[in-house]
Amino acid sequence: MRFIKKLSENEYRKFWEENEPNHFMQSYEWGKVCEKNRNQIPYYIGLMTDNGKLVAAALLLKKKTPLNMCYFYSPRGFILDYNNIEVLTEFTQKLRKFAKEENAIYIKMDPPIMYQQLDTNANIIEGGKNNYEIYNNLIKLKYKHKGFTKLFDGNQPRYTFRTYFTNYNSFEDVEKSFSKSFIRPVKRNYNYDIEIYETNEVKTFHELIKLISNKDDFKEYSYSYYKNVYDILSKKGFVKIFNAKINPKKLIDKFTKELEKEKKEERRVKIEKDIEFFKEVVKEHDKEYICASLICLYSKKGAWTMYIGNDEVAAYTYTVNRLYYEFYKDAYERGFEFADTFGVVGDPNTKYKNLAGIYEFKRKMGGELIEFIGEFDIVNKPFWYHILPILLKIYRSLKR
Repeated sequence: MRFIKKLSENEYRKFWEENEPNHFMQSYEWGKVCEKNRNQIPYYIGLMTDNGKLVAAALLLKKKTPLNMCYFYSPRGFILDYNNIEVLTEFTQKLRKFAKEENAIYIKMDPPIMYQQLDTNANIIEGGKNNYEIYNNLIKLKYKHKGFTKLFDGNQPRYTFRTYFTNYNSFEDVEKSFSKSFIRPVKRNYNYDIEIYETNEVKTFHELIKLISNKDDFKEYSYSYYKNVYDILSKKGFVKIFNAKINPKKLIDKFTKELEKEKKEERRVKIEKDIEFFKEVVKEHDKEYICASLICLYSKKGAWTMYIGNDEVAAYTYTVNRLYYEFYKDAYERGFEFADTFGVVGDPNTKYKNLAGIYEFKRKMGGELIEFIGEFDIVNKPFWYHILPILLKIYRSLKR
């Protein structure tokens, strides 16, 4: 078998489209996103049989380090049949040689392969499916496993909630898989006359995600980061932005008219609460405006929710639930095999930040809790492999 250091765009794209795992992070475009946003050099490599058949491929992102060294990361890679020991072994051997030629410290990959089947409370299902054999084969090939982490310790989340649409006959069936505590707020949202629409405008999203980052204590990316994601991925239709628009002034008029006709005291109390709430909102927003924005990414087979921004009005009106609902509906109608909320922790009871709350919110949208197999490294320079994390930590601390 031959190792191909530079697949053509067409060769790589065709193989990615037709083979598992078909993750957006292994797409040709994602390599260009990382080159633009993170100064990582994309390599599109492959393994070809003697008769010219491509049997493995991967996007490798190269990051240079001092002393003319580097390291590589294959996000959600590689693209190959992990149960084919011959291909996995050959590809690994070729990668070890490639690492030496590039003077690389290591090559990291974290394939979206399920490790073991869990229930939605993160408990192992007795007798459930697993991929222990794949894990053991990687260890035998001397990959270094980075551990079964529970929080967001690695490059990508090790857990996610995913709904496989192939298990349902209609979107109505998918909707039934949502918990009542998720779908009820979606239905209530319609009372606020929210307009959901697609857009190519990123600036408003960035302003909204800054509000969330302050609330949930995380650092959002720059405007240029999100703009590059959209500009590059939109060329192939691998990104969508869903906006939610609301008109507080019109809602005050609407609810005032409803209050005049309403006889039930319980309902009157709720309407009065809405009127008072939106009277405060109008002080800042006297015209319609965008209160929430959701960026979703796609591959040929899957759909992912990636970034969301919203204000307190969106929270009050349950617009966040509505945006996720519209994402699921759109993904189902467009024929994707699954919808993925991208990431949760593996400990639903964690006290760290608001991660338990995020877990519970995504759990309510149904689907399966997937535990991925984790990160694996091909180590080429053991000394620098152990000291690099320390140096990077010092560098990032000084940079901050």
